[in-house]
Amino acid sequence: MNKSELVQKVAEKVNLTKKKAEDVVNLIFDAMTHALVHGDRVEIRGLGSFVVKSYEAYTGRNPRTGESIQVKPKKLPFFKVGKELKKRVDEGSHATATTPNKI
Repeated sequence: MNKSELVQKVAEKVNLTKKKAEDVVNLIFDAMTHALVHGDRVEIRGLGSFVVKSYEAYTGRNPRTGESIQVKPKKLPFFKVGKELKKRVDEGSHATATTPNKI
């Protein structure tokens, strides 16, 4: 599922225009991004949590030339899946076609 498909699902589920649904989705993503930028953890019960991990500088290799390069320290978002989502995905792989779509 991509962002436009998510917007479509939200619009259908809560009877909104696509524009309003897109605004809602963007608001949620912007709030999550803002929290991560400021070092906060984002936890969504039943889904998982997002945290920012810091990585130190290291010496890497340029894959084209093979020469050593210095990679700067960086921060990257990291998603840790929650138990409920793990369970639902695993059960979904064994489910029949009669299982209703929750979204």
